[in-house]
This record gives sequence, structure tokens and C-alpha cells, in this order.
Amino acid sequence: MTTWDEPLSRGPLRGKTAKALAEKLDLHTLGDLLRYYPRRYDRRGDLTDLAALREGEEVTVQARVLDARRRTVPARQGRRRMDMMEATVTDGTGRLHLTFFNRGSYHQNALVPGRLAMFSGRVSTFKGRRQLDHPQYELLDEEGDTDERAQAYADELIPVYPAVKGLDSTTIARTVATVLADVDSLPDPLPPGLRGSRGLLGVADALRRIHRPAEWADVGAARRRLKWDEAFVLQLALARRRRQAEELPAKPRPGADGGILDAFDAQLPFTLTDGQREVGERLARRLDASHPMHCLLQGDVGAGKTLVALRAMLRVVDSGGQAVMLAPTEVLAQQHHRSVNAMLGALGRAGQIDGADTATRVALLTGSMNAAARREALLDAASGAAGIVVGTHALLQEHVSFADLGLVVVDEQHRFGVEQRDALREKAVDGRPHVLVMTATPIPRTVAMTVYGDLDVVALTQLPSGRAPVSTHVVPAAEKPHFLTRGWERIREEAAEGHQAFVVCPRIGDDDAGEAGEEVGAAPEGDAPGGRPPLAVLEVAARLAEGPLSGLRVESLHGRMAPDDKDAVMRRFSAGETDAVVSTTVIEVGVDVPNATVMVIMDADRFGVSQLHQLRGRVGRGGLPGLCLLVTDAEEGSPARERLAAVAATTDGFELSRVDLEMRREGDVLGDSQSGARSSLRMLTLLKDEELIGEAREEATAYVAEDPGLEAHPPLAEALEALLPEERAEYLDKT
Repeated sequence: MTTWDEPLSRGPLRGKTAKALAEKLDLHTLGDLLRYYPRRYDRRGDLTDLAALREGEEVTVQARVLDARRRTVPARQGRRRMDMMEATVTDGTGRLHLTFFNRGSYHQNALVPGRLAMFSGRVSTFKGRRQLDHPQYELLDEEGDTDERAQAYADELIPVYPAVKGLDSTTIARTVATVLADVDSLPDPLPPGLRGSRGLLGVADALRRIHRPAEWADVGAARRRLKWDEAFVLQLALARRRRQAEELPAKPRPGADGGILDAFDAQLPFTLTDGQREVGERLARRLDASHPMHCLLQGDVGAGKTLVALRAMLRVVDSGGQAVMLAPTEVLAQQHHRSVNAMLGALGRAGQIDGADTATRVALLTGSMNAAARREALLDAASGAAGIVVGTHALLQEHVSFADLGLVVVDEQHRFGVEQRDALREKAVDGRPHVLVMTATPIPRTVAMTVYGDLDVVALTQLPSGRAPVSTHVVPAAEKPHFLTRGWERIREEAAEGHQAFVVCPRIGDDDAGEAGEEVGAAPEGDAPGGRPPLAVLEVAARLAEGPLSGLRVESLHGRMAPDDKDAVMRRFSAGETDAVVSTTVIEVGVDVPNATVMVIMDADRFGVSQLHQLRGRVGRGGLPGLCLLVTDAEEGSPARERLAAVAATTDGFELSRVDLEMRREGDVLGDSQSGARSSLRMLTLLKDEELIGEAREEATAYVAEDPGLEAHPPLAEALEALLPEERAEYLDKT
């Protein structure tokens, strides 16, 4: 029996062809080649009389060879000598010139004068003569219905494959045709019962139809079957992971009546929204379980995710455990530390004179702390004195330990790698900790995992009362510089009213590459439009202070500043002592200054959809309307302008996550790629195939429940192993 993993070098392909497929397209096995699907399909074109041919048309003609001749084209600068064959054909209504480059003797032997054939290609004109350059052709016998055969030839769907230099689509098609003869003996990964209940083709039939369709209906039926292969096998992997996760031990965290959470709720100066209360109850049920919670908390900017996370952390503290909040930057960690302490008040000052009876401590641990502060924070974490520990990557170091780590809260999870998040989870001493990851706008990979149903997703869709709307506008600075001038005037007007502004740049300055921790792959690399480097904080701040914003209090903020200096800038800004802060993306998440009403994002096309939405969320946080200006030199109609227009068109983070997915693709849901550079999905598209994915999830869950090891379905188990080898299974288990 032929197998999917049979090496191409051992099959019917010549060694040279197999080597080229491996080196140029990374195709090594029979399964690799058969799953290298056509990108699109062409038709040769309608049968056309030679007298009616028009330049630029794709045509198929039936004609007889009048003459054929070979000649050599001399070598020229930059081009080697070529063997060329020319022929003239006629159908009685006119004449057509044909040219073939290289293999001239082969074509001359086939196209002898008097031979009837069909020719297809694009019509061009050379020296006043209509011609086809290197057309495809098929020889016809004089017997039989040649007209009918010619029409069928013209109507045939021609697969067009993704090609590379040295392997064109025609060569790939010819290679695929060679191995299609072996598909009947391949094991079908989908069980017969599933194929029958869902009305799916067998895999051999699907492969023939996708590579050699007789009509468009063949393509549709084949695509549906092959999408099921991808969706079902991947859903099996996720269903098995969910089952395994439910078997892992975790210490339940049921909370306690009359504890710190009840005291915190009682002192809140506002009423929780229905959404916050509902999500809190869902998280409480998951924390009560004896297997680890793994929740994704989605909420638009300003929806109150931090409050929901804090209430979950307090529940764990009431249960005798500790909670960690992991932030991607020191600015954000310090902001969270201040915010949590401010919300807790006396409940966060255990051991102090004004501390409440049920109070705990809130420790901060970052890489730049002085030795004394670090020792104190490490001791509070290790002893359990600190019920809540807020920190950056410094929390991941080996010497950091906890008395009873019960909950890990990860803010903006896409800023941390899988290994980093896993390192923190390993610090629990009693089973695995519960995990809550938060995001305002999921990156594509997170959206993909959400669609697949692997994460337990909870969403905050209701904004707290008092949040003002933020209007967003694209400012085409190159086309309409007066728009940008008006933007600076608007900042002056807001400052005169006692309000403040952010100005964001993609670089720090001094020839730096960008802000550390920026979202990888969010925007194009290289110079900005016009050949200039992207704008930098240090340059823009100086220019604004001397020019459009002269007389205002302007300060800079970026990741290369000392932590105390960064904190001092933010404190002055929060206190209203600064009119405008020119910053990198260090203010992307978590920074809360209700008096800030304007944000100007310079070279906005340098940022991804997620970053732009996060940055925009720094204004309009009080009761004052916000304004966000996306300044760009990108040309109208370019992908960059389309991305900015999408951000300006909606403030719905959930809608923008779908836009982000459409623009950047889903990435590899079983690998460490965060965007679409590589993907294990060849047919399936997440947004278009959500219904099919849901059906596949139901089927996969049932199959795993009945047969966790898939022992009754060996071809399916083999397909799962091919999709999810050991290293990827380990990766998936850590996410």
C-alpha cells in the first residue's frame, strides 16, 4: 500500500525532479506533493477563428501547420544563445505565427507541415504579425469529431500552482499528474462513517478533482473534503489536549465568605457592570475546579479587564494562595502596581498601621529595582506575605519562588513567548496554577485558537458608564499637510482647556531599530514612504517643543530611559504637570490618564491594527471625548492606508481582531509563529469556514470521548501524528 510519507525520491519521479521539489518547495513526501494544491485555475479560452483574434486575448485555436523552421538567436549582452523554432498555422480564415524557445527540434518534429492541432496562449503582435509565444498545443487525429474535441480542450480547467524560479506551474502540474496514479492505494484518514454522514468525497477522488477538475463543481466538492481533513484532524488534537488538561491536577480556589474579596466589593465606589459580574462568576466556577483554568479574557479597551482580573486574584488570596500579574514592560508593571494598590487601599497594606484586618500585600518585581527592594519583593513572594505579585520578565528567573502560586494573570499575552509563560506556570508547588490571559484586541493567532474552541473564552463587551467616545481620523500628511497643522493646533486648544495629549512615534532616535518589545511583524520594515527613516521620539519632541507646540510643557518617554525617570515622567503627566508626552509604544497598554484627550500617532502605517487600537485606548478614558489622529505618508489605496482606514472606521476591538486576521492571516496554530508567515492550514480559512470548524469540533470531541487513543482508526491516528509531531505536541501543551 502506498503511504502518505513515502519519499518522493523512491517513487516514480526522477531523482533530479524529487531533489528540486525538496530544495525549492520543501516537498519531500508523496503527501507533501499531493497537498500542494493549485492556487487557481485558468481556462485556455474560447475556440476562436484566426481572423477574429485580438491582441491580449487568451485563446484556443484549431489550425493546420503551414510551415515550420528552426534558427539560432545569437547571444547578446546578459542573454545566452537560444534555439528557436517558428511556425505558421492557418484555419482558412487567417494566419497565425508561433514561436518556441529552446527544444526547437522537439517542436519541429511534432509540428510538421499539414499537421492539425489545437494551440492556446495569449495573442501578441510582433512586426505587424499576430503571434502566440510558446503556446501550449495538442495534436489532433484527422479521424473523429475534432471540433468537439477541440472545444473540450478549450474548456478544460488548467491548474496554476504557486511556482518558484526553476519550477514553473506547468512542471509542477506534470509532476503531480505522475503521482496521481497512486492515490487509490492511499489510506483515507477520515472514517467511513464520518464521510457518509457529512456527504464527503473519498480522499483519492478529492485529490484527483482538486488537481485535475473536469468542471468547477469538482473543485468545490474537493475543497470541502480537504478542508474537513484539516479542520477535523486539528480539532482532534485540540480535543485530546482539552481532555488531557482536565486530567491535570490543580488546587481548587473556592474563596471565602467575609474575606478580602467581599471587603473589596463593599468599598467599590461604583456598581459592577452586568458583564463584569457575569464574567466574574464564570471565572469563579473555573477557579473552583480541580483542574487548571485556562481562560482568555477578551475585552475592548477600557472594558474593565483589570478589575475583573483583580477580583479573581483576590478570590485566590481568600483561598490561601497567591496570584501573579505578568506585564510586558516596566512602565505597565508599575502602572498595574499603582492601580492595584489604589483600588485596594487599606486592603493592600497588610502589616501596616492603616492596613485592614483582611489585607494582603502587593509586591512589585522588575529587572531594574535596587538590591534592597528586590530582596524585599522576593521574600514577600517566597514567604507568601504578598498575596499579589506584579512584575515583568524578572518574575521568570529561576531564583523567584512562591509559597503557593494559584493564579497567573498575563496581560497582553502576545508580548510573551510560550517558553516564558510556561516558566512561570512551573513555579506552582501544588499542581498547576490557573491561568488567565487578557487582551483588548487578539492577535491573529489568538483569534485562530479562539475560533477553534481550544481556549475557554470569556468576553467583556459592555463598557463601564462614563467612558467617552474616541473619534479617529487618518491624516495624509504628504497629500494634505494642512491637516497635520490643524492637528497640532487642536493639541494647543485642548491644553488651553487644561487637557493633555500623547504623540507616539515608532522609533526612539539615535539610529535605534525601534522600541524593544514592539509587536513583531506588525508593519512593514525599512524606510517610511519617500525613503526617509521612521520618525523618532527624540527628534519629534525637540521639533514640536520649538515649533508647533512651543510654549507648552512637552516631555519624552521611551524604553531606553531609566525606570525611575520613566516613572517620573508618567507621574508628572498623570498629575497634569505636562501638556504633551512624545512617546514610543511603552504607553500602548495599561496607562490610565483620564485627562488625556488627544493622541497623534506619527507614521501610523508602521504599526499593526492591534497596536493602533491599544494606543487609541489611552485617550477618552475619563468623561471627556477623545481624538486620535493617524498620521501617514502612505499612498491612498495602499495596504497600509487600508489598514488605517479600518482602524478609523470602528472602535470595536472584536471587529478589528477579524480585520487583523484577514490582513495578516492566522499564523500557524500549532507552531510558534505569531502571524501568517507559515501555516499548517492549506485549504481552511478561519473566518470563512467557522461553521465547518464548529461541525468538525463536535465530531472530534465525540471521537476522542469514545476512543481517546484513536486505536479503532489507525489512518486517523497517523494523520494526527503527521500534523502534530512530538515537538509540536509539546508546544501546544504549553500554550
